[in-house]
Amino acid sequence: MNTTTIFGIKNCDTIKKAQKWLTTQDISFTFHDYRKDGIEHQWLVNVCKELGWQNVLNKRGTTFRQLDDSTKEAMDESLAIKCMLDAPAMIKRPILYTNGNYYLGFKQTDYETLFGKS
Repeated sequence: MNTTTIFGIKNCDTIKKAQKWLTTQDISFTFHDYRKDGIEHQWLVNVCKELGWQNVLNKRGTTFRQLDDSTKEAMDESLAIKCMLDAPAMIKRPILYTNGNYYLGFKQTDYETLFGKS
């Protein structure tokens, strides 16, 4: 049986859209809330390895923009992972795990292709 998990923060609008789409398509999934359920270091390392830390780090959010300039300029994978562990709002969302792979973001057309729906 395939397990689908969506990772994010419960009050995120994009998370809500992804959850609604999965529900209307009768695709069972588990929701992992970064704030409530936490984040494991190794999980984040694996996600960054598969998706690229530059893609996983949300540079457009308020939390990232509040970092001091020296931290932003020094940003590398190790620092990005530390920052995302300290402040999960810096992780782009949703991150979807299904069929043994991670996917970043929600676009209905991408989910339709991924799950064979239309």
